[in-house]
Order: sequence, then structure tokens, then C-alpha cells
Amino acid sequence: MVTVTIEKKKYTYEDYIKISDDKRYELINGELIMTPSPVPKHQRISRKIEFMLEKFVSGNNLGEVFYAPCDVYLDNENVVQPDILFISKDRFGIIGEKNIQGAPDFVIEIISEHSVYRDMVQKKKLYARFGVKEYWIVIPDEKEIEVYTLKDNTYQPYQTYGKADTLESPALKGLKIVLQEIFSE
Repeated sequence: MVTVTIEKKKYTYEDYIKISDDKRYELINGELIMTPSPVPKHQRISRKIEFMLEKFVSGNNLGEVFYAPCDVYLDNENVVQPDILFISKDRFGIIGEKNIQGAPDFVIEIISEHSVYRDMVQKKKLYARFGVKEYWIVIPDEKEIEVYTLKDNTYQPYQTYGKADTLESPALKGLKIVLQEIFSE
């Protein structure tokens, strides 16, 4: 029996930008992670949230909404592609030509079967460490959205909203999303 040893390499942003295949990757704590394409259910939920968020943000001249794939460079060993992110207009300086250069004001991740640990543990710690003020975790199978707010570099649970609820963002005052509209097929 032959044992194959794979060298565990710590990757940097320079390594990340040299990747030339068509797959999606993220770099978390120097670990290069391939991200499979989202399934249609994920994309449907993402599109609905993006639409409502974009309508609110542009209608109130608050900033800009981006969605994956869009690189967010946090540091040389952490480059992520959140499903949806918001940058307030007073922080437009972090919007670079090739990527977002710093922590967005808030981030939304939609859980998929391959991303549970990464979104609920790894990215949650990472976003808190870099100062993302609000973090939403969308759980499609449960038809829930968990909202977290940042306090002392740690996320505090703000509220978990179910399909029958209306989500109200603590960061974007006045944003209300009827979740029945998000989770209807």
C-alpha cells in the first residue's frame, strides 16, 4: 500500500491571483478552499435578497451592494467571496479596481451543503476579526436567517427570523424584508 503525503502549504494573495482555472476559490487563514457552484435554490434566495437589498440601498442612497463572485481582500492570507455584501457610501474607498479592499459593512452568506462549517464557524470568526458590523447567515432548509451584530470583535446573536417573520436590519435602519417572499418557491 502506498501512502500519499500532500504538503500542507500556506497560500497568500499572490498565490491566489495566479490560479487560472474556472473554479471559485477562497483563501481562509492561508488555506485555499475550492467553492462549488451554488445550486438553483441558493441562487433563487440570493437573487431575492439582492433585489430587496439593492432597492432599499439605492432608494435611500446608502451605498453599494455586491454579490458573488466578488473578491473581498481582508489581508494577504484571507480573500473571501461572500454571497452578498454591502458597503456604505462613506466607505467607498475600499472598493478597488480588482476587489474590495477591507471589511464590508455587512455580509450575507447562504448556507449550502458544502459550506456549513465554513460559513457558520470559519467565516463568522473571520468577519468578526476584520470588523464586519453585521453578519446574516441564511439557512435555506430551515427557512431561517440568523442575524449577528459585532461587539468587542465577537458576534452577538441579534435575532433569528423564520419564514413567517419580517427581518429588520440593525445596521440598515428601516430595512425590512418579509421572509415569506424570500423563501417561497
